[in-house]
Amino acid sequence: MAIPNETEVVVRLEPFESFYRREFSSLVGLAYALSGSRLAAEDLAQEALMVAHGRWDEVKGMERPDAWVRRVLSNMAVSSYRKRRSELKAITRLAGWRQQAVTLMEPEDQKFWAAVRDLPDQQAKAIALHYVDDLPVSEIAEVLDCSPSTAKVHLFRGRQALAKKLKLSGVGA
Repeated sequence: MAIPNETEVVVRLEPFESFYRREFSSLVGLAYALSGSRLAAEDLAQEALMVAHGRWDEVKGMERPDAWVRRVLSNMAVSSYRKRRSELKAITRLAGWRQQAVTLMEPEDQKFWAAVRDLPDQQAKAIALHYVDDLPVSEIAEVLDCSPSTAKVHLFRGRQALAKKLKLSGVGA
C-alpha cells in the first residue's frame, strides 16, 4: 500500500467548505452537460454536494472524494433528465402541442449534448466527464466505478453512437 504524500492527506482531510468552493463550478458544468438544463444544473450540483456534506466524515477520507461526488451527481443528472423528458413527452401528447426549445447554446452544441443525453447512461456520463471535465480515462473509471478498460469501452461506444447519430465520419474509431 502506497503512503499518501502530505498534499494528498491535506486535500483528503480538507474542510467541506473548501471542497465545495473548489468543486462547485465544475460540478455545475457536468450537470448541465448531462441534464441539458441550466436551471437544473446548479440544483443538481447543490444536491450532490448536500449528499457529500451529509456523509462528509466518510467522504473526506476517501481516496478521491471528487470522483465520488461526480458519481453521485452524474447519477442524479441522468435520472433527472430522463424523468423530465418523459414528463415533457406526456404533457406534449396530452396538450397536443410541441414544446419550443429554449436556446441556451449554439445550435450545434444543443444538437451534440441532446445526442449525448440520449445515449445509454454510462456512455453519456463517460462522454460528459471526458469533454466537460477533461478527465482522463482512469478518472472517468473512478467516477463510473468501473475498470479503466470498461470506461474506454463506454467512451468508444458513445463516440461511435454520436458519430452515427450526428452523421460524422472518422469519429469514435
